[in-house]
Amino acid sequence: AKALASGIAMIHQELNPIPEMTIAENLYLWREINRFGFVDMGKQEQLTRNWLDRLQLRLSPSTRMMELSISETQMVEIAKAISYNSRILIMDEPTSAITENQLFKIIKMLKASGISIIYISHKLDELPNIADRVQVLRDGRVISVTPMSQTTRQDMVRNMVGREMSTIYPTCENQIGETVLEVRNLSRPGEFENISFSLRAGEKLGIAGLMGAGRTELITTIFGERQAAGGDIYVKGRRINPKQPLEAIKMKVALVPEDRKLMGLNLLMSVDENTTMCIDRYENKFGFLMTKKNNKLTDSMIEKLSIKVNSRNHVVENLSGGNQQKVVLAKWLLTGPDILLFDEPTRGIDVGAKADIFRLINDLVMEGKAAIIISSEMSEIIGMADRVLVMCEGRIAGEVSGDDITQENIMALASPKKENTAVQVLG
Repeated sequence: AKALASGIAMIHQELNPIPEMTIAENLYLWREINRFGFVDMGKQEQLTRNWLDRLQLRLSPSTRMMELSISETQMVEIAKAISYNSRILIMDEPTSAITENQLFKIIKMLKASGISIIYISHKLDELPNIADRVQVLRDGRVISVTPMSQTTRQDMVRNMVGREMSTIYPTCENQIGETVLEVRNLSRPGEFENISFSLRAGEKLGIAGLMGAGRTELITTIFGERQAAGGDIYVKGRRINPKQPLEAIKMKVALVPEDRKLMGLNLLMSVDENTTMCIDRYENKFGFLMTKKNNKLTDSMIEKLSIKVNSRNHVVENLSGGNQQKVVLAKWLLTGPDILLFDEPTRGIDVGAKADIFRLINDLVMEGKAAIIISSEMSEIIGMADRVLVMCEGRIAGEVSGDDITQENIMALASPKKENTAVQVLG
């Protein structure tokens, strides 16, 4: 409150709106506009509309936050921050949920109006577009402070991780096997239509597309979190229609979700409790948990994934984003999945943790498991995928593979066109 009163506002990496309240109510929380002792909702919604219009957001101030996507929620958080008429704005990983173009336009507008910005990011390719100066921190210490024009991406990576990293995307000698997942004409009105594709053992299949293309909706439907209105899903030749995630889990399907805090973890529980959450129903005897066995399993995951914790009893809420993501991965690895669905697997984590997760994904596919990778970072899709499906407005616009997996080819397919065209296959 003192910071806000002093003209300093912050947009947090992990969003914490009150989902049952409207956009206007969230924007003016703890500073409600009163009239005759009552909250003046009309005035609040009028002012909120002004802030939304400034960011070119076509949202109704009366919309409940629970109805918004993550990207829309983050844009509302930006509107809330600037509504304080702040002179200093701190942005913590702002493009973990929204596109760079959206954000860069906003930043240019804010800078032009005299607002100073502290921009925290692990996406180093963003910085030359917006930063004047770069300060690198490691283990709580300042490692370097340099003008943006006098540093390189390689310099920043070396300073961040304390070692040279010739490439963040390790090579992978995976062998493509038989089809393990087949989707035929899968549809959910308003989200995606007539989606068909296959996934083979040992394959890393990327799914690319612009915000709102239907990528997350597609894989959460495969996982049973949403219900398909039409179409079929086959796992190893067996037709399934998962109506809840437990059914997909039993078929050896796992989902690393887009929002780990909301859908991947119980933040108030320990690393041990989160890691064994999906196997406790199996790792018990006469109705009692086999604590010693679960502890050993957790310890093995902590060691395998290099999770930085004081002990297995460490509360997950107090871990860094990278270590929280590793706990999510550990939870699913203990179920022995054959098909892993990764939705933004490196959102909001540092370069070193990203490299660890990419190595893990490669290890899994080299063991014969299959992976679907969704990422808003084009470099991740290009660097990791064997084949890429590109979605546009709820449909598969095309497929690229091999040397044709380039940013130009992907964006050409991902961009909406005035007329529908046939699916294109390149490579």
